[in-house]
Amino acid sequence: MFRGISFHTIDEKGRIIVPARFRDALRADGEDGVMLTRMDGCLYGYCMSEWRAIEQKVLSLAEQSETMRRFRRVFVGGAFDCAPDRQSRILVPPVLRGYAGLEREIAMVGVLNHFEIWSQKMWDMENERMAADLETPETRDEIARLGL
Repeated sequence: MFRGISFHTIDEKGRIIVPARFRDALRADGEDGVMLTRMDGCLYGYCMSEWRAIEQKVLSLAEQSETMRRFRRVFVGGAFDCAPDRQSRILVPPVLRGYAGLEREIAMVGVLNHFEIWSQKMWDMENERMAADLETPETRDEIARLGL
């Protein structure tokens, strides 16, 4: 499971050091690689077994709507298998760096079954959106149902 947040930099070649606790979660899966894809203005990183489960769910969906076909095309078709180098860095493909606006400062956020890679600017905006959401009774009620 992926938890916590780390702030890092992405180098000029597009490499990111994977935090040790995320590496441990990836290794617990039996493989070091990570599958990166895009959604919500950031990148999603999955261990390989979780990614295979997602692919099976996508394949098993009877729904063949135009929206679902587009989702598969972008989410699955836009995914990249990224193997770490000896320094535990992964190379983020240029198309994914462009999508997420990754330039220098980044945030890596553990979200249980995956982790997310955000540009620092977009992460700050996401936090501001969450703060605004917490002002609404609907959001507070939804969170209260978690027992928090």
